[in-house]
Amino acid sequence: MAQTQKTVVTVEELLEKAKKPAADAMRLHPFYRGKIQTALRASVRNIDDFAIWYTPGVAAPCRAIQQNPALVYEYTSKWNTVAVVSDGTRVLGLGDIGPKAGLPVMEGKALLFKYLGGVDCVPIMLDTKDPDKIIETVLMLQPSFGGINLEDISQPKCFRVLDTLREKAEIPVWHDDQQGTASVTLAGLINAAKVVGKRLKDMRIVFVGSGASNVACSRLIFAYGAEPGNCLMVDSKGILGKHRKDVADRKAEFVQKWRLCQITNDGELQGDIAEALRGADAVIALSQPGPGTIKPEWVRTMAKDAIVFAAANPIPEIWPWEAKEAGAAVVATGRSDFANQVNNSLGFPGIFRGALDVRARTITDEMAIAASESLAAMAEGKLDAEHILPTMDDWEVFPREAAAVAMKAIEQGIADLPCTYEEELERASTLIRQARAMTQLLMDEDFIPEPPEA
Repeated sequence: MAQTQKTVVTVEELLEKAKKPAADAMRLHPFYRGKIQTALRASVRNIDDFAIWYTPGVAAPCRAIQQNPALVYEYTSKWNTVAVVSDGTRVLGLGDIGPKAGLPVMEGKALLFKYLGGVDCVPIMLDTKDPDKIIETVLMLQPSFGGINLEDISQPKCFRVLDTLREKAEIPVWHDDQQGTASVTLAGLINAAKVVGKRLKDMRIVFVGSGASNVACSRLIFAYGAEPGNCLMVDSKGILGKHRKDVADRKAEFVQKWRLCQITNDGELQGDIAEALRGADAVIALSQPGPGTIKPEWVRTMAKDAIVFAAANPIPEIWPWEAKEAGAAVVATGRSDFANQVNNSLGFPGIFRGALDVRARTITDEMAIAASESLAAMAEGKLDAEHILPTMDDWEVFPREAAAVAMKAIEQGIADLPCTYEEELERASTLIRQARAMTQLLMDEDFIPEPPEA
């Protein structure tokens, strides 16, 4: 009886802990009235410097860039600036909440870019849901930016937007919900498999949710060695496979989903999540926020030493303690307030840092996998069931990712500024340290005030 009471108290405490970030967010967002601001890079010694940074002096670098457009990277902030672009149609676990309601997320993204990657970032919310207009707008914006991070754009249009822009843009275009989530998920799965002593190529992996994130996760995980035919994808209507006539009838629209119907589920299994999880070694869930999307009794039917990634935001598909009690050996979520956060924030700052520093013309899946391997390796010193990935406190993760990504871009022949691994590691480390130190200085001098007590 005493043990039962203790468990109830622990669960209540965990639920209260899960509510705290939202309560703090509602208190602190209006206090700071935004999370980012413009800061000067150049010195202003006195008013005479305005003649250098603006008219008449600025005409000289303008003419130089006109003669040699590549100099824009040397004379402006383009080399270190990205735009995070969204139409607000697929925000976190909130769905289509619109561009204004999506702005707090994009500002948060910009904060992480700067603090974790030393990358300047501008959030841009678009008041359109038309994929052609999104494509057109991004292409028109690219003279100002060194890269574009697409964010929270609903599927299936997100695939066409990304593929078209990767083909047409002269700067790297990346969809973090796809590639960023996939790279960090692969890193977590690499280490989770080590913890339970299984090989990826032997594992039966179930992907719950067939949206942009899990489509990309499956692509990277299959590229890394998992067998597609031994794995299952599940959407809101059940397990994908050649039997899914509803997908076949719209395969021109749902190109990626129909492809997954062809290459997964060799056993032609039909049914729902519960059926898919029977005997599975791992589940990668990026679907409907829970709790209750995945039930404990379904986890109990999984293979011994099962791996559960319940990564929906803001609430995971199953609470971690429920999955553990149901027999899961390794449990991860997308939240920073639980162990094993599998979150794209561990990936995109370092990946963009590396791509920008060597002036990569795109970001390939191979570059994302290089980041995954680097991220996984950073956790090996303290690898166990509660520590399959580093945390965002481990700031050295990001320059090492940057160096790994840069080397892969150079190897693939898509980088304009070759360097060595050591050179990029030092450059990325310096820029990231500067960003963190600048933030600390602003806090120390009270230009960023202390938040009020709760």
